[in-house]
Amino acid sequence: MLELVIPTLEDMWFREKLMGDEETMAYNRAWGGTIPFPKERWQAWYKHWIVEHENLRYYRYLKNEDGFVGEIAYHYDSEYDEYVANVIIFSRYRGRGYGAEGLKMLCSAAKENSISVLYDDIAVDNPAIHMFLKQGFYEEYRTEEKIILKKEL
Repeated sequence: MLELVIPTLEDMWFREKLMGDEETMAYNRAWGGTIPFPKERWQAWYKHWIVEHENLRYYRYLKNEDGFVGEIAYHYDSEYDEYVANVIIFSRYRGRGYGAEGLKMLCSAAKENSISVLYDDIAVDNPAIHMFLKQGFYEEYRTEEKIILKKEL
């Protein structure tokens, strides 16, 4: 069972760990892999995503009885003129259904916040494509590098 948690600024250590873990970020290999998230960036990022989200961004940690296991988010992307979903499960917690449960929670939160459609662009070799399809997303189109998935909420 997962719980949604609004992280505190001090909780950003988990995002730093998540973004810096090679196995967790393997899905992002096509776009550079790990993403540095040093402590000096935490405050500005936190202010943008948590404090001043302006209903254009949503960000939560996923927590089980052991602690944080991943993150879910969506944000408005002007390139697509739509909201883009994001689900990352820390590598050691994968294979337990947390990604699917987190995606369901994200879709529910988006719907509660009057978002009618979520998208995600996923590298063509990312196994998470199947999870999104099982959760009601469908392939809108693809390029050689990525698949654009869409779900009407």
